Amino acid sequence: MSFADLRVLSLESRRAREMETLILREGGIPFVAPSVKERAVDDDSAAIHFVEQLEAGEFEMLICMTSVGLTLLRDTVTKQMPSERLSAALRRVTIVSRGPKPVGVLKALEVPIHLVIPEPNTWKEIVEAVASRHERRIAVQEYGRPNLEMNQALERLGCRVTPVALYRWELPDDVRPLREAAARLAAREFDVVLFTSSIQLDHLLQIARTLGLEQEVCRAMRHDVVVASIGAVMTSALIAHGRPPDVIPKHPKMWSLVKAASDEAAAVLAAKRANERRP
Repeated sequence: MSFADLRVLSLESRRAREMETLILREGGIPFVAPSVKERAVDDDSAAIHFVEQLEAGEFEMLICMTSVGLTLLRDTVTKQMPSERLSAALRRVTIVSRGPKPVGVLKALEVPIHLVIPEPNTWKEIVEAVASRHERRIAVQEYGRPNLEMNQALERLGCRVTPVALYRWELPDDVRPLREAAARLAAREFDVVLFTSSIQLDHLLQIARTLGLEQEVCRAMRHDVVVASIGAVMTSALIAHGRPPDVIPKHPKMWSLVKAASDEAAAVLAAKRANERRP
């Protein structure tokens, strides 16, 4: 199966070119509108202070959520200290990697990894893994926004949780592609929309709201467009907006999302549009 020239919207940012290639390979007509910018926090002192806290033994465990955050940590602190000092500080604690993405950065720093969270790599698997451990003073290298649900679940286990914010998610500097995506989605000019992160949905709806198109965008996703999603967090976000995903791949990977959507989109789209035409 393939998309067979279906019009596919993706909101991917950092991996936009890769996503476009995957859609083309599966026979789709891609429109990729970057929806997120990852902005490092302005104050480098937070990263330096975190290293000093590690050295002082204030933490027993570090949960590494993203490779982006670890890379920023490395690049920030090595402007003021040798990388060996960062590596030595990280070796003092139990390292938990949320899936495979942080692993490469940790290996490059020669930091042993004690736990790699299995698929689907959500905060729930992290909490389950921590529950069986003895460490209770935990630092969390956050992704683009705080994960309050995970932090609260860890605290219920008796953990003292310290978030380490190294970057934040914002709208991209150029929002014109995102505006075009919202307008075209409201006009039913897409057949499929692919989501890989809940912030993509948030920013799409934020832009649609400024255009007065939020209700039409939501209506299009509910009745006229195949919605494909990876990850439990993304799926929960769609459900919260009254739009459960139509396609969820077996593996929470971008290639798996595109392949599953290409296999299922035609049948799902026909069924949704047939239901919409019924009186």
